Amino acid sequence: MPTILPTDPNAPATLPARCRLKSQRDFRRVYRRGQRARGEWLTVVGLAGREPNEARVGLSVAKVHGRAVRRNKLKRLLREAFRRERHRLPTGLDVVLIPQQRPDNFPLAELRVELVALIERVLRGRTPRRGRAGGAKRSQRQNGPAGKTSQDNNLRSKNR
Repeated sequence: MPTILPTDPNAPATLPARCRLKSQRDFRRVYRRGQRARGEWLTVVGLAGREPNEARVGLSVAKVHGRAVRRNKLKRLLREAFRRERHRLPTGLDVVLIPQQRPDNFPLAELRVELVALIERVLRGRTPRRGRAGGAKRSQRQNGPAGKTSQDNNLRSKNR
């Protein structure tokens, strides 16, 4: 059983809007430049943010987690875990939380413990995020080497 960590008694009961990643631009920046750490319950992508006063959180809960009711409950749990641990996190950190797909319920106490541990791993920089070399565009990646299309690659493999 994980230990329940104390919360900051002066922390507000809600997560202020200034502590959330809201724009697609912010999410994209964290995904592209951030460090990743994966645990039993979630994956954390973190990056030193532009806002020096607050740690900010964004949530990415895919439809594989179930219907809207379950996804919304999961988002509430993740926000609550972040809210309760916010005072222990460094300021100026932007974090995206991605829950692992699991059939069972997510316990808040374990999420809190794992969240802090994963953010510490991200800050140590143990898991570098591999980006596209030279900023290659998506269409170039799909075509393969030397501009060959997937159709050319299929013909080549049939002739072997």
